[in-house]
Amino acid sequence: MPGENLTRDEARERARLLSVDAYDVALDLRSAVGADTGPGPRTFRSTTTVRFSCAEPGAASFADLVAPEVVAVKLNGRELDPAAVFDGTRIALEGLAGENELVVDARCAYSRTGEGLHRFVDPEDGEVYLYTQYEPADACRVFANFEQPDLKAPFTFSVTAPAGWTVLSNGTVAGVEPSGDGDGAATTRFTPTLPISTYITAVVAGPYHYVSDRYRRTQPDGSVLEIPLGALCRKGLAKHFDADDIFTVTKQGLDFFHDHFDYPYPFGKYDQAFVPEYNIGAMENPGCVTFREEFVFRGKVTQASYEQRATIILHEMAHMWFGDLVTMEWWDDLWLKESFADFMGAFALVGATRFTDGWITFANRRKSWAYRADQLPSTHPVTADIRDLEDAKLNFDGITYAKGASVLKQLVAYAGQDAFLEGSRRYFKRHAYGNTRLADLLAVLTETSGRDMAAWSRAWLETAGVNVLTPQAVYDAEGHITELAVLQEAGSDTHPSLRPHRVAVGLYRKDAAAGERAGALVRYARAEVDVDGPRTVVTELTGAERPDLILVNDEDLTYCKIRFDEVSLDTLRERLGELSDPLARALCWSALWNLTRDGLMPARDYLALVERFAGAETDIGVLQMVQAWAQSALHHYSAPGHRAEAGARIAEGALRELRLAAPGSGHQLAWARFFAQVASADTELRMLRGLLDGSARIDGLDVDQELRWTFLASLAAQGEADEKAIAAELSRDDTASGKRHQVRSLAARPSAAVKAEAWAAVVDTDRLSNALVEATIAGFDQPNQRELLTPYAPRYFEAIERIWQERSIEIAMAIVRGLFPSTQGDATTLAATDAWLTGHPEAPSALRRLVLESRDDLARTLRGQECDARAAG
Repeated sequence: MPGENLTRDEARERARLLSVDAYDVALDLRSAVGADTGPGPRTFRSTTTVRFSCAEPGAASFADLVAPEVVAVKLNGRELDPAAVFDGTRIALEGLAGENELVVDARCAYSRTGEGLHRFVDPEDGEVYLYTQYEPADACRVFANFEQPDLKAPFTFSVTAPAGWTVLSNGTVAGVEPSGDGDGAATTRFTPTLPISTYITAVVAGPYHYVSDRYRRTQPDGSVLEIPLGALCRKGLAKHFDADDIFTVTKQGLDFFHDHFDYPYPFGKYDQAFVPEYNIGAMENPGCVTFREEFVFRGKVTQASYEQRATIILHEMAHMWFGDLVTMEWWDDLWLKESFADFMGAFALVGATRFTDGWITFANRRKSWAYRADQLPSTHPVTADIRDLEDAKLNFDGITYAKGASVLKQLVAYAGQDAFLEGSRRYFKRHAYGNTRLADLLAVLTETSGRDMAAWSRAWLETAGVNVLTPQAVYDAEGHITELAVLQEAGSDTHPSLRPHRVAVGLYRKDAAAGERAGALVRYARAEVDVDGPRTVVTELTGAERPDLILVNDEDLTYCKIRFDEVSLDTLRERLGELSDPLARALCWSALWNLTRDGLMPARDYLALVERFAGAETDIGVLQMVQAWAQSALHHYSAPGHRAEAGARIAEGALRELRLAAPGSGHQLAWARFFAQVASADTELRMLRGLLDGSARIDGLDVDQELRWTFLASLAAQGEADEKAIAAELSRDDTASGKRHQVRSLAARPSAAVKAEAWAAVVDTDRLSNALVEATIAGFDQPNQRELLTPYAPRYFEAIERIWQERSIEIAMAIVRGLFPSTQGDATTLAATDAWLTGHPEAPSALRRLVLESRDDLARTLRGQECDARAAG
């Protein structure tokens, strides 16, 4: 990894010495267009003026900059020798005065990895699009700065770019004027921002398709708050851009947060840019939020996709308060923004939009991410120990996001919603434009709730691991409950904490009463109880009639894994589809999947549940999650000797459900995609070919371009689509999206030569952009090609240290995670992983963490395969 890492100790020392008054940043982006000028990276001019003070005149510090060339450095009027003060990542600053001005003129490199200023050339029309992405610390790839979240300052940007381009930044446009060079370029000057951190500054530039709107709100004092709204995407996506729906959700979110936060949106305008080759889902740059352009849907998608987009829009909007207005001091408290935004995104989704079942998705999809992360050897408390920026990069994980959000959901139940929201309001007003630590938030919540937030924090924020809750019931001769207890276990020996949980316990039985679906499993009794310690008796349910199903954590009030007693598990095996409440059903699906991952339920049993009951699942988001889990169960947890039979059954069931699904429905589309992903028999592959060439039809199924690529990629992986067929499909869809699909499909073909070419393209060169690296890895790793992939296991362990040293962290992470030999994994691969870990104790901790996580996943799958094999015999 390049040497731009910054440690927490360095950041604290620099913050002790320095405070920043203002930045003026001038970027000249005219070089983005035109032919490459020669060897070396394509660069742009970046001129930065920083005004800052030093608490100890005469002291030394440094500024951050990652650039191929520094042309000039001036400190307090003195010209410094760039060769003497710049080492490629830092500018040494000696003999600082009380008040200082630093001017840096540099040549910075455009990015092809989604870090810094990313440059994308649209293959459809040759147009160039630019955008920035910095979190946690890549602003220094674009301008010289003090790259840490607690050195906030106002920023004034000016950007010179080809005339006619849309140019955006955090501030509003103050003026546009010709560049003066007679080349048709123009310089856009922006108003100064309020004090913000470097990592949330932003620039977006290019011939984007831009749509505008306006948000208006009458304030309690009678004044009118107006926020200009913008939404933009590449011109090639304009015909697919549903800006009206994006604006609808945006306005609903602004209303919701204004109602609950009592602090007007502070950053002026609100642009939302959907940009190409984006590494993450979205980024909360104030006034200029960026999203991955896959949220501009090129074909038909299910309502779950629209719900996901709405959640992310609201997640980023919540950041305007949690993260942008009030920012964590250092990345240890990353959860202060990400956990809150994740929770508030779901909270606002349910409270303000048409997606009123959003908590079902949260319970089924979001928490599954948290449960997996919390069982890895790298799990950590929500408040983490972040020693440096590499640690920070890896902590944008399921703990910080999904577990943190789940814990906050528990906090709302514990402290009360009114107390929680009042605490948030005080937090914003008390710390506006400042930086905070955990103690600052706990202080306001203690004030508003009257509860001991320090004890709550110790239990939920400062310990790792997920607890397991299991019901234990005793009945009398007449079948009534004489005692019902909830047993709590620690998640593992290494994380033994037992926590206080506020849970609902629901009792379910078959009920054909009027108004109920005949034979449905319905809840007839419920109790809320505080579970604390290893065993808690639920006295409120004593005397209740014997249930068919006991559901601990009914309504998903706490963060835990749930288990079932034997009677309840037998009920689910026979009647899961009859469970009438969709949230309860989602919780059961999730619990059953956890049993499979934990090696307590054979994969064949989970797949049998999918085959029998997934077709009756009404919630489309739950269905798609269940289908994803089914693929994992089939390809990773099934015993090798049973995998072919299991695959045939699940594919037959998928085709059956595809034919039964309502024509034109989201369920039909979900089953079509799932069928393509599991099809392998000749008859199934003929069906896919027929759907592609039109010789086969399923009533209501619109095989649009995105679905065509899904079918073709599966055929390619099965050796049923060659390079010529893939090229023909690209000619139908010669776009950026089509190019990614083509690259993935080419790499998926079952050929030793194809795999060697794909491996070399990713591992041996850096010619591919981040998006094409991702597509190549996705195509390379096919579950039905284990023999082809086996030779690459030793090559992986030989390459990863070099990759970590040479590539940017985003690309290195993608390669180390994506090419880990899990598909061909067996006991030999596990031993090779252990040998690498043992033999490389000094490897960078972030790299070791990624390998340890993959190793844990592999060990888990091998235990699952053993469980499945035992069930056969």
